Amino acid sequence: MSIRLATLLATAAFLLGGCAQSDLAGLDDLSALSNVLPVDVIYDKSAPTAEAALPRSAAAWGETTVTTPEPIKVADWGQTSVYRGEPMVSPAPVGPRMVAAPPPGPVAWGPAVVMGVGPSGGPTGFEPYILDTGDKLRVFIYGQPNLSRLYTVDQVGNIAVPLIGSVRARGRTTVDLEHNIAAKLGREFVRDPQVTVDVAQNRPFFILGEVRLPGQYPFVSGMTIEQAVAIGGGYTERASHRSFRITRKLGALVDQIEAPADYTLCPGDTVFVYERFF
Repeated sequence: MSIRLATLLATAAFLLGGCAQSDLAGLDDLSALSNVLPVDVIYDKSAPTAEAALPRSAAAWGETTVTTPEPIKVADWGQTSVYRGEPMVSPAPVGPRMVAAPPPGPVAWGPAVVMGVGPSGGPTGFEPYILDTGDKLRVFIYGQPNLSRLYTVDQVGNIAVPLIGSVRARGRTTVDLEHNIAAKLGREFVRDPQVTVDVAQNRPFFILGEVRLPGQYPFVSGMTIEQAVAIGGGYTERASHRSFRITRKLGALVDQIEAPADYTLCPGDTVFVYERFF
C-alpha cells in the first residue's frame, strides 16, 4: 500500500506542475497579444494610479498614447475654466430671486392746506395771535367783578392780576392765558373759575424813513404797508414807492423782510421806507 500511495502522489505532482507551466505560457501569449489588440488583462496587483485611469487609445502601429479632453468653457460670468476632472459648481444665488421693482408712478397730490407757522402772528389771519408787550387785554372772570378788567402787558411781558399776582402773557395765545389764570385761581381762591381773555387793543406798529410823520401808531387789523404810510402822513418827495423793509420780532428772534407796498403787517412791526435815487 505504501508503494502504491507514493506512486499516486508522484503522478499528481507531475500533472500539477505541467498545468502551472501551461498557464504561465498562456499569460505570456496574452501580453504579447495586447501589443496588437486592446485587451483588458486582470493582474493581481495594487490599485491603478490616476494616470492609468485616463482613457487610452491604441495607434495603428502599436503605440499607446494618452489623450486629454479639450478645455471646456463653463458658465458665462466672466471666467473661463479648464476641466481637469474635478467637479465644477456654478455659483448659485443665495436667498430669494431678486426682481427689479417697477418704476414709481405719478404722485397724486391732494388739495393744499394752509397751516400756522407757530409764534409768528402772521398776516394771513390763520395764525394764532401771540401776545407781547403793549397789548391791552380784556379779562373776564365769571362771578368775580373785582378781577374782571383791562390789563396791559408790561415791558417784562406780564400782567398783574389781583390775588394771584403776575401772570406771564408774552409768547402765549389768549387761550393759553385763560387756562393759566384759571389754574392759578382754582388752587386757592375760586372754585371752578370760568375765565375769558380777548385782545382789546393790539400793540402799536412803527414807521420810519421817508414819511412825513414817522413814529408809533395804533395797529389796525389787516393793515398793509401802503395804509401804514398813509397813517404816517404819506411819502416825502424822495421816498421810494416800490420796496420797503419790515422788521418783525418772532419771539426771541428778529426777522427782516423786503416787501412790496401791498404786504400785510402784523402788530409790533417796524416799517422802513427807502429813499429813491432817481
